[in-house]
Amino acid sequence: MERKSEEIKLVIITGMSGAGKTVAVQSFEDLGYYCVDNLPPALLPKFLELMKDASNTIQKVALVMDLRGREFFDTLFEALDRLAQEDWLEEHILFLDANDSVLVSRYKESRRSHPLAQEGLPLEGIRAERRILDELRGRAQHFIDTSDLKPKVLREKIVDRYGKQDQEVFSVHTVSFGFKYGIPIDADLVFDVRFLPNPHYVDQLQPLTGLNPDVSSYVFKWSDTQKFLEKITDLLRFMLPQYKREGKSQLVIAIGCTGGQHRSVALAEYLAKHFQKNYVTHVTHRDIDKRKE
Repeated sequence: MERKSEEIKLVIITGMSGAGKTVAVQSFEDLGYYCVDNLPPALLPKFLELMKDASNTIQKVALVMDLRGREFFDTLFEALDRLAQEDWLEEHILFLDANDSVLVSRYKESRRSHPLAQEGLPLEGIRAERRILDELRGRAQHFIDTSDLKPKVLREKIVDRYGKQDQEVFSVHTVSFGFKYGIPIDADLVFDVRFLPNPHYVDQLQPLTGLNPDVSSYVFKWSDTQKFLEKITDLLRFMLPQYKREGKSQLVIAIGCTGGQHRSVALAEYLAKHFQKNYVTHVTHRDIDKRKE
């Protein structure tokens, strides 16, 4: 029997072992998704047939596919290509990741062995898994870095992203960060502003952040800053509609300086306010409190 006209929403949950897929699938269950954990890609065509049946009333499905079934991964991309051809299906890949040190720590806490390093060190398995998943990561529509996330925060992110099913809103998320702490893994665009004059070397500004008017005034008073803002806003005015047209729901723009307290904070705030007339905007200052830790 042919499928009814309405689309089915299908989310494939994948990513690094230990990055939070169990929490993720539980969150999708709470959102009313029909969930299947560790579905072998080879069984996906049969699963699609069941979903397409007119008697099926399930509208939201979440599938976990990971390296517990690594012997099936050779068929994964063939299965994903088939998904892309189904016009009755809205397919979305969610990729969960975390940095190597966090993943090693999680394996030690759970006393589990990595699926790719049953008799070796967890780090060996993690690095091998990264190589295998590299191409799949490139096909994902949404990434979540769980390195610094508690399970509650991960659930909130999933609910925020996938819980609003009746409206699709394109949003712009600006993130300030410090290069000394690493580039945000979920950034779509990264801009380095370390070439701008640094308030860190001004005694009265050093203990403050880019949220302080004195710091932002210092950052914005330079001609190099003004020229940079002119060029980046012009670039983004061109790019944002293209991303929206392509179907992207969120664009993460990361602005980095050395420590993530002064220049990047002021500029991330500026960009969010500049584009809020035309887009839903959010701001996160990832490293603004690092000095207090």
